[in-house]
Amino acid sequence: MDGATTAATTPILILLGPPGAGKGTQARKLEEGFGLIQLSTGDLLRAAVAAGTEAGKSAEAVMKAGGLVSDEIVLAILTDRLAQDDCAKGVVLDGFPRTTAQAEALDAMLAERGQGISAVISLEVDDEAMVRRVAGRFTCGNCGEGFHEDFKPTAIDGVCDACGSRNMTRRADDNADTARSRLQAYHEQTAPLVAYYDARGTLARVDAMGDIEDISTQISRIVASA
Repeated sequence: MDGATTAATTPILILLGPPGAGKGTQARKLEEGFGLIQLSTGDLLRAAVAAGTEAGKSAEAVMKAGGLVSDEIVLAILTDRLAQDDCAKGVVLDGFPRTTAQAEALDAMLAERGQGISAVISLEVDDEAMVRRVAGRFTCGNCGEGFHEDFKPTAIDGVCDACGSRNMTRRADDNADTARSRLQAYHEQTAPLVAYYDARGTLARVDAMGDIEDISTQISRIVASA
């Protein structure tokens, strides 16, 4: 991948993985290493509404009415975003597609632009190990630094290593029962999507239970050859 990327060859990547698998961390590393832009569905919707684009106005009307924003509106917002200059080096899609129908609609939209999905990276996890990983997370409420009871404890119990604050917080849904439910829902929802991209030869599986840097190295190899 180089700076002379054209619309037809702009890398478009999808990261799949359950909550806690490290998608956000790996997306940031791809931004740093390859100049890719992470596009999350929630951020795209908020930005489009704030900018007052046609698609943004449509999304705002639906959200104000308490409805779910349609796939068509999400795709229209994504299309607008992909046309912006900072996406020329490539993007990482986060949170879309979530279903086979969305994947098919995304493929059709990209085909109209002379583009396609470069690679779909599935972060593979061990469910019970993931439950332990999620249930042990906590964050400094002052600076946002993340910690874990087992894998990244604070040097001094209850004191943030980064800023010295004792204001530690834990997400209400970071518990074992909720983590198991979210994993089950993810597998049920995503299994068809994994099969969809696997059948098209764009799926790569990465063991997401190892060291963060090792995982990053594997993903970087996939992206470099996409």
